[in-house]
Amino acid sequence: MRTLRIAAGAEAATLAVLLANLLTVHARPVTSLAGPLHGTAYLVVIAAAWQAATTADAGARWYALVPGVGGLLALRRIRKTPAPGIQEG
Repeated sequence: MRTLRIAAGAEAATLAVLLANLLTVHARPVTSLAGPLHGTAYLVVIAAAWQAATTADAGARWYALVPGVGGLLALRRIRKTPAPGIQEG
């Protein structure tokens, strides 16, 4: 779960850096650094979400596939789903 949280934050932050760079100065070094970091964070989010999501919450796995904010959506979905064996009420 910790890996997913870190990777989701890195994915969202690098996307923000890439978009800000695109809308302002479009500096090639920023793109060369943030682009691969964003791609790596995206892949880590997908792998971590597939391991962290329980079978009761397979929807979080699909949320992780959304580029940019998928990791944050998957985290929210996993946190809302009760752990197996815990009954509410």
